[in-house]
Order: sequence, then structure tokens, then C-alpha cells
Amino acid sequence: MRFATIARLALRRQLLAAAIALGILSSGSVGARAVEIQYWQYVFDTRVQAMSEVIKQFEAENPGITVKQVTFPYADYQTRLIAAKAAGRGPDVMQLFYGWLDTFIAGKLVQPLPKASFKDAEIERDFFPIVSAMKRGGQYYGLPTAVRSMALFYNKDLFQKAGLDPDKPPQTLDELVAAAKAITKRDAAGNFQQVGMALDIARQDHNWWREILLRQYGGESYSADGSKVAYNSEAGARSLEFYTGLQKLHRVGQEGFMDEGQAAFRGGLAGMVVDGTFRIASYKTIQGFKWGVAELPTQDGRKANFGSYFANAIGASATGEKLAAAEKFLAFISSEKAMTIWLDKVGELPARRAVALTEANIKDPIYGPFIRGLDYAATPPMVDEAAQRQVSIDMINTVLLKNTPITEALAAAATREQAILDKFKGK
Repeated sequence: MRFATIARLALRRQLLAAAIALGILSSGSVGARAVEIQYWQYVFDTRVQAMSEVIKQFEAENPGITVKQVTFPYADYQTRLIAAKAAGRGPDVMQLFYGWLDTFIAGKLVQPLPKASFKDAEIERDFFPIVSAMKRGGQYYGLPTAVRSMALFYNKDLFQKAGLDPDKPPQTLDELVAAAKAITKRDAAGNFQQVGMALDIARQDHNWWREILLRQYGGESYSADGSKVAYNSEAGARSLEFYTGLQKLHRVGQEGFMDEGQAAFRGGLAGMVVDGTFRIASYKTIQGFKWGVAELPTQDGRKANFGSYFANAIGASATGEKLAAAEKFLAFISSEKAMTIWLDKVGELPARRAVALTEANIKDPIYGPFIRGLDYAATPPMVDEAAQRQVSIDMINTVLLKNTPITEALAAAATREQAILDKFKGK
């Protein structure tokens, strides 16, 4: 009897250990057994590394849930999501740019956040106002881990060599042009050897024109509800003339110099570049020169900025145990803990006020200008971000490459983009 009792106890211990290993009795498990969910995002090295760290911490706190991170090249990302949805095996949690939301809702790729777990009042109290871009019909469809704004990166060494004060970046657009002219160098044939401004319309310059310069000149990009194009105006013409004039009139930069704007700045051959917070981690690896960050130069004292973000949403196909796990994971990656990791690893600003608006962050020489810019940043509604972005890029290119008159290019772009808005609303 004694040996039988010992044997039974040993067997129970073995079964208990096996149950714990499988997650059946884990306090962090969802339901009766362990569950695996998938998180999808596009490939951007620092973001992938940061999410790996976040997942590691989440799994440590929730041992019954495993998160598999799946990544795709940016150009293929939306196509892969659509194909996965058609095959009935989409991600449980996914990353999406705020400007894709209407397309994702229409394609039934995402589902509303359950109000029991994600209360509107708490979201609107704790997050920066630009989070409202993820709300449709009284329902939030996603939350960001981090938000972005724009600022001016400048090369302090080139400022000093040009006779400029490296601790006094330009505060107005006129000062920006003057500094850029002082830094620009060309050879005897007129070819750029060094540019005052790195210019790249396919990356952030289209945002600089449409969401920042336009408002600094007194205009708006769209109507308040996003249904009407509003930039075919005097302010639109003046802001487009300023941007294209950096190349055509002032000759302080050139599209395609060193292939892309950020590469020219990294290479120490550009005095300034307008870029977003997501570039900080990359620029921190620069060792060849000193650089700084400043709030964007203004026009007539008007401050403007562009706030944007990649949000995280729950996939439409997530149900049952996977839905419960997805809710827990989304809550974690939009928590203060995850945002602190994101700021350190990626350099993007925390989406929660409490994490971003610390005295140290506001006074930080790198993060401070971006954080202060969030106070006056706008996040316009978008129905087809890729198509609307392409309209601005094509418009600027026609002025630069074909010498299309400003007013003509602006009117054509407004007509083309209005057709995109009307087609989407018509659905």
C-alpha cells in the first residue's frame, strides 16, 4: 500500500507538471489551454526589434499566450493582409497606418474594439487627440503604441563651416532659405556637391507641403469631415510655390541627390532635412558629425505640424480564445510599459500623454521639438492614403520636371483627389 501511494503521488506530480507546461493550469492562460496568436507588421528593423522585446515581456506576464510576430516588406504588406483574409487565416492583431482605416473597415479586415475592455472615455483622457482618427461611427478600431510628428534635423558642423550659429537653427521659412543657401555648394558645372536642404517628395516632403506648409500659409488640406479637398486655394498655391522654389528658384537642393533625402543627411552632405520621429534611431548611429533637432520653421508666426501613427487593431477573424488573447495583447502593446520600450528602441513618441509629457522628454534636445509639435499637430482624415499621397507626389513632380504652372498643377491635383474621395464615399 505504501509503495502504491508513493507511485500515485509521483504520477500526480508528473501530470501536474505536464499540465503547467502545456499552459492548462497557468494563471495567465486564456480559457482551458494555451493559445497562440499572430501579430503582423511591415518590416522596419527598429520596430521589429522593439516588438520582439514587447512580446517577450507580454509572454512572461501571460504564460498561457504565445505571440508569433510575422513581418512583410512594406510594399507587400496590404496585399498579404487581403490575401490572408480571402483564405480565412488573417492575423489576430495587426499593424495599420491610420490612413488605411477606412479601406480596412470596408475590406472587413478589422473589428471594433470591445468597449468593455477599451472604454472611450479612458482612451480620450489618456491618449493624444490624434487617436480620434481611429474612430468611426462611435467605435474605436485600433490604438497606437507610438505617435509621430515632424521636425527639422540639421547638421551642426555644416552650419558652423558656413558661418552660421550651430546652436541657432532657423525659426522662420525665410531663415531656412538663407541658411540653406549658405550651406549649398556646387562645382564649376553647377552640379551639387553639398545641398542646403535634402529634398525627397516620395518620403516626407509631400506631408511637409500638404499638412504643414499649407497651414502655415493659412490654408487647410481637407474639409473638417475629410469629404472635400480644400488645398486648391491661394494658400495652397503659395505653399506649393515655396516648396518647389527650393529647387527651381533658390537651388538649395535637388530631388534625387544621393538617391534619397535621408541618405544625403546621413552622409553629411545635406545641411537640413524635414523628417519624422521614426528617423531618430537611425540618425543616432551617425558618428561623422554633430546634429540637432528643432521645431519646424514658421511662416508669419504660424506653427503647424503633422501627427501620424501606425495603430494596432484586432483582426476580423479573431474569435473565442484568440479574440480574448488578442484583446490582452492589444492592451499590453498600447500600455505605458510598451511605450517606454518603443521610445527607447524606435525613437517614436509615446501615444499616452503621461509617458510622453514628462519634464525630461519635453526638455530633451532630440525628443523635445517633436513632443512640443504634437500640441499643434493635425491628423487629416484619409480614405485611401496611398492614392491620396500619390496625387501630391505627382503634382509636385509635374511642377519640378515639366514646369507645369503652380495653379494648373494644383487644380488638376484637387480634381483628381476629389474623385478619390467621392468614389470612396459613394461606396
